[in-house]
Amino acid sequence: MQKTKVGLIGCGKISSNYLECIKNFDHLEIAACADIHLEAANQTASEYDIPKSSFVAELLDDPAIEIVLNLTIPAAHVEVGKKALMKGKHVYCEKPLALNRNEGLELLALADEKGLRIGSAPDTFLGSGLQTCRRLIDDGAIGRPHAATAFMASAGPESWHPNPFFYFQKGGGPLFDMGPYYFTALAFLLGPVERVTAISQISMPERVATCEEHYGASIKVETPTHYSGLVEFECGALATSMFTFDAKGKSIHPYMEIYGSKGTLICPNPNKFDDPVLLKTTQDEEWRNIEHTHTHYAGRGIGLADMARAIRENRPHRANGQLAFHVLDIMQGFDESSQNREPRKIESACQKPEPLPIDISDHEWLKPKPPEEPDTDKDE
Repeated sequence: MQKTKVGLIGCGKISSNYLECIKNFDHLEIAACADIHLEAANQTASEYDIPKSSFVAELLDDPAIEIVLNLTIPAAHVEVGKKALMKGKHVYCEKPLALNRNEGLELLALADEKGLRIGSAPDTFLGSGLQTCRRLIDDGAIGRPHAATAFMASAGPESWHPNPFFYFQKGGGPLFDMGPYYFTALAFLLGPVERVTAISQISMPERVATCEEHYGASIKVETPTHYSGLVEFECGALATSMFTFDAKGKSIHPYMEIYGSKGTLICPNPNKFDDPVLLKTTQDEEWRNIEHTHTHYAGRGIGLADMARAIRENRPHRANGQLAFHVLDIMQGFDESSQNREPRKIESACQKPEPLPIDISDHEWLKPKPPEEPDTDKDE
């Protein structure tokens, strides 16, 4: 099958994760990279043997590029996405899809008008951990799912991120930064959301950066750093959730749990691809560590790989714009509910993405996980 040529825009911190992953998919080729800072594009091109590096406009004018991988900051996602669509290119975007519903709808409408596709992170639900959870739920291992919990608790990014300031501006915060992982995973496992109710607060109006690059710099906080809320799914399940940058000690809460009529499922960290899955049913005395049902390789970019393959095969791709917009709608609804102190109905909908096949042998774009390296540090 002919390779799909991809142009990467935004050569920041996350780009290396994508580029390392994309090496594992034979049908993808990073043909060019671009950044508003040309030196960043040149450095990325040199490090990853990318044939071309340039400013953004030059990449968008390249007729060989089929898909633009948009890894810019959240505030630039829609602007860059629109420019790519106007040049006749499909777009796969880092999360979130947009900063608000109106921008997200404009992007999807333009893609529909041009007959092009939108894909969006997160694609962690395509990892073996959450795929195993979906298989267990579909097979009735916990009976009918009726409730869930979702907790993201951290001390914030100012201690480790080289540029933490945008995390505390509009479009940042724990909800818009980490919410996409949790709500995408929950939509994949339980389906679309019908209503949300939330509260929020800015716990500290000013923070101090302790990362090496900006040590001691003052950070003005313009977005809530703590959200708590309830999520009602169309299937009838209810979820309790929390997203916070105010947890100064390490949380011991499970990232996600799904409660069913026959058992409970402890899900992996939705920001990871292959963390452990634990199950305890009414027949079990102890928790069981469930062997993953899927054995494929996954990393940031598997959603892009699926999208490129789906374009060739004329089928829906899994990390799609409809799903990303529904997650954006949920997050904005969460924020609006917390500001207005009232429940918010979620007007959008999405289809639960199809799970990946268990048997990868008939799907050449999927690759098996590499064998684990032996632990040479173990005592003999």
